[in-house]
Amino acid sequence: MEWNPETAQFLSQCFLNTLSPLPEPRRRAETALSEASERSNYGLAVLHLVAEPSVDEQIRQSAAVNFKNHLKARWAPSPPKEPNLPALNPISDPEKELIKSLIVSLMLKSSPKIQSQLSEALAVIGKHDFPKAWQSLLPELVANLDTLTQANDYASVNGVLATINSLFKKFRYQFKTNELLLDLKYCLDNFAKPLLEVFKRTVNLIDQAVACGAANAATLKLYIESQRLCCRIFYSLNFQELPEFFEDHMDEWMIEFKKYLTVKYPVLEDTGDDGLAVVDGLRAAVCENIGLYMEKEEELFQKYLSGFVEAVWSLLVASSASSSRERLTVTAIKFLTTVSTSVHHILFERDDILEQICQSIVIPNVMLRDEDEELFEMNYIEFIRRDMEGSDLDTRRRIACELLKGIGMHYKDKVTAKVSLQIQNCLGLFSQNPDANWKYKDCAIYLVVSLATKKAGGSSVSTDLVDVENFFGSVIVPELQSRDVNAFPMLKAGALKFFTMFRNQLSKAVAMALLPDVVRFLASESNVVHSYAASCIEKLLLVKDDGTRARYTAADISPFLLVLMTNLFSALEKPESEENQYIMKCIMRVLGAAEISRDVASACITGLTNVLNRVCENPKNPIFNHYLFESVAVLIRRACERDPTLISAFEGSLFPSLQMVLAKDVSEFFPYAFQLLAQLVELNRPPVPQHYVQIFEILLLPESWKKSANVPALVRLLQAFLRKAPHELNQQGRLSNVLGIFNTLISSPSTDDQGFYVLNTVIENLGYDVISPFMGHIWVSLFNRLQHGRTVKFLKNLVIFMSLFLVKHGLQNLVVSMNAVQKDVFQTIVEQFWVLNLKLITGSVELKLTSVASTKLICESSTLLDPKVRGKMLDSIVTLLSRPEEERVLDETDVPDFGETVGYNATFVHLYNAGKKEEDPLKEVNDPKQYLVASMANLAALSPGTYPQLIRENLEPANQTALLQLCSSYNLSIL
Repeated sequence: MEWNPETAQFLSQCFLNTLSPLPEPRRRAETALSEASERSNYGLAVLHLVAEPSVDEQIRQSAAVNFKNHLKARWAPSPPKEPNLPALNPISDPEKELIKSLIVSLMLKSSPKIQSQLSEALAVIGKHDFPKAWQSLLPELVANLDTLTQANDYASVNGVLATINSLFKKFRYQFKTNELLLDLKYCLDNFAKPLLEVFKRTVNLIDQAVACGAANAATLKLYIESQRLCCRIFYSLNFQELPEFFEDHMDEWMIEFKKYLTVKYPVLEDTGDDGLAVVDGLRAAVCENIGLYMEKEEELFQKYLSGFVEAVWSLLVASSASSSRERLTVTAIKFLTTVSTSVHHILFERDDILEQICQSIVIPNVMLRDEDEELFEMNYIEFIRRDMEGSDLDTRRRIACELLKGIGMHYKDKVTAKVSLQIQNCLGLFSQNPDANWKYKDCAIYLVVSLATKKAGGSSVSTDLVDVENFFGSVIVPELQSRDVNAFPMLKAGALKFFTMFRNQLSKAVAMALLPDVVRFLASESNVVHSYAASCIEKLLLVKDDGTRARYTAADISPFLLVLMTNLFSALEKPESEENQYIMKCIMRVLGAAEISRDVASACITGLTNVLNRVCENPKNPIFNHYLFESVAVLIRRACERDPTLISAFEGSLFPSLQMVLAKDVSEFFPYAFQLLAQLVELNRPPVPQHYVQIFEILLLPESWKKSANVPALVRLLQAFLRKAPHELNQQGRLSNVLGIFNTLISSPSTDDQGFYVLNTVIENLGYDVISPFMGHIWVSLFNRLQHGRTVKFLKNLVIFMSLFLVKHGLQNLVVSMNAVQKDVFQTIVEQFWVLNLKLITGSVELKLTSVASTKLICESSTLLDPKVRGKMLDSIVTLLSRPEEERVLDETDVPDFGETVGYNATFVHLYNAGKKEEDPLKEVNDPKQYLVASMANLAALSPGTYPQLIRENLEPANQTALLQLCSSYNLSIL
């Protein structure tokens, strides 16, 4: 695409139309731009348009956004997300060089909105090319920075600093590697000194403006923002390790850092939140820098520490009272928390300091604010994510409690006493006027819950702040027994959270007495309250006594099961809770624990299919959807196993929904639908009903297998059909179709295990007379993979398959069918692959199968295999049976076949409750170790003296000892 008047006109019109409120011209313009973006030099042409001053600002701004997105997609394009989508054409190297030569100067000349877009575009290039493939960039930015600061053009200075900040961010989050450290050295060599010079020059400008008392707010704001960006760059350059340059100039940085924490700028701070936010942004950046030095260079930082602690302390006492200064408050408290856990914790030792921390920092930050109430009411999902799921690490409430925990590491008794007193004070204020002072009670509950200590590896928590049972009885129970489920919802949520957290410590009798009240709260209008009620019930059903026995049983739930299920399904009809994952998870857990009568089962399957039909229209919440399908699966499993006559009723309810999933191509639900169908097939008794045979036909179509996310579920369904209707396979060429599927799956390392599942099920469920005509085809497919692209996983699966074949259809058929494809290949496979990979087998059923099959092979192959091979096979069997898995199995060294799987949006998710029972093909063998010793003892008795020599020559010493111990255990000998 050449830059000429025609191109300028075309692009201008397109970008103008993309701003149109009318959908049709907007879509046409977007399509035209998409097509044009395939042409060479498109990005360069758009950049020229952005640079054209005669073009309207709005059009240029739209072009700048398009240019940035074009670079994101094509500077270093990723493979397409779907295999059938074409790959994007990358920007050519000559065009890249021209863009790099123009973008810096254009960015500096642009208006602020366009400048920010071009700065982001430059950062996109830098992510891939800087510094190695764009060594001119940093010198160019440094030169411009010097010119712009001298000219006092701080709008452009900040544009350059923002760009450098974006380029250097990688030093904060990438792992330390030699390559990263080389890049960091390059940036330090070229920018550490210029950064300090810009910082000091701006310091002087701020000081002059403040000193003369004539600071212009707009100008001062630009200076303060410049210093904030310098602080962020400082953070990036110091994140990996303290550079020598910064150590040498530490005084110059730290003196100014402290100034920004202590000096006030009334012209900005007293004229509205915007100005205060700019200054607080700088202060927060300073707090992060001194926190970084406290963590990484504590010894060097020590001489500045007390001054900074005092400055941050004073700042916090002021900012904690304001609801608009969250970022500063959080970073400041984090700094004090870091100090409290260091060797300098003595700074917090005095009682008056602890008192001030509790009263002036912790309590003001833990108390609910208007924005907390707004989040509770307007965005319950985000509130729960922060409050119950621990994503609130950067909120005032959580970080204030983290400070107490930090101080408590060294002064636990003092902290406990002070906080306990504050809790009692809060509860006292609440009791004076419950309606007006309810937030004090919430504060007390929050402190107990947030400061509770979790026991390692479990769900139990403990606290020294209060006596849990007394606190529960006097503070929590009145909230739970309140007759109005909608009054003071935040208090109700806090009470339910407390009950949930301390569920292990509360006796069963206490909990059971309150469970009907928790069920009532499922009817609350508050999304948070009915979500917390559902979570409380769900977590109670997981409580175990003695680590194994469920504390709450079906008998405990039965008295109020009907009202519980009614309230749960009713909660799903409340506004914004239509896809509430906490409600659905509770439904799943209750169905897994309760005694499911026919009436309850019918009502639940109706409720669940109604929900399924609704979410099919627009699946939005994958977690909710997963629990929905798990709920259906557990209902099918528990209800139909108890009452098989329910199967046809469930099929009548579910089939229309599952057909809708397939008919409407709801691809996210395909894996779930196939697993549920497999579960239903397995529950049926032969002959399988006709409507399943129709699904079987769909299952055999190649189109059904195109998406890798569907493959495990389709295999699971195919296995169910093979087990329940093996006679159907021998009709209308279906076995050929099944083996065609096997052939496709086995050819790829990403699906070969699924191919073996299909093959093993065929081998296990069909007679040899049916499968023998196809064995040549099967062996050719397996030998091809063995020659081209074999992996450890494939070899282990091959050993399992041959073992299953041997025990089901005999050694003779195994040998003859293999050697018919290639002369004497059986001996080669045994010697080179079976013997070597047998010891890598895992899984109890697989271990039994392969060890028994290998034992049979030794005993039945005296004329087929030479003694040395049989001896090595025995060595592998003993290794398999006598050594723990971690000693036998090395980490998988195969490289996954990314090309087969990358880019699928839908992924396979296993339904735990729809899982098939593992089949044991050797139910007649109880103990594989005894089977080995007894078989070898019988074999040795036929040829006395032969096997002791074979054992001495071929078994490792450790395995010889292990075999002798096995013989002794079973009172048998190998003579």
